[in-house]
Amino acid sequence: MDEGTNAASPAADIENMSFEQALAALEQVVRQLESGDVPLDESIALYERGEKLRAACQKRLDAAQARIEKIVTDPGGRPTGTAPLDETR
Repeated sequence: MDEGTNAASPAADIENMSFEQALAALEQVVRQLESGDVPLDESIALYERGEKLRAACQKRLDAAQARIEKIVTDPGGRPTGTAPLDETR
């Protein structure tokens, strides 16, 4: 049953990373994979971690984009002001 615990830990670790930390970790994974010095099984595990890191970075970028899009525009697309970023609060 330890395998399930270990599998969940890296995902939780990634969720707690800042965007910059996740990006740096992803860059490290890419460097390791590109080096060609990693055994096949480890390469597969690195690729899976890299995909989780990529998804976490994309999620944060999407959230940032949504916040930026809170800028209010008129029908012609010209900025006319801003809306509160956290309207639900």
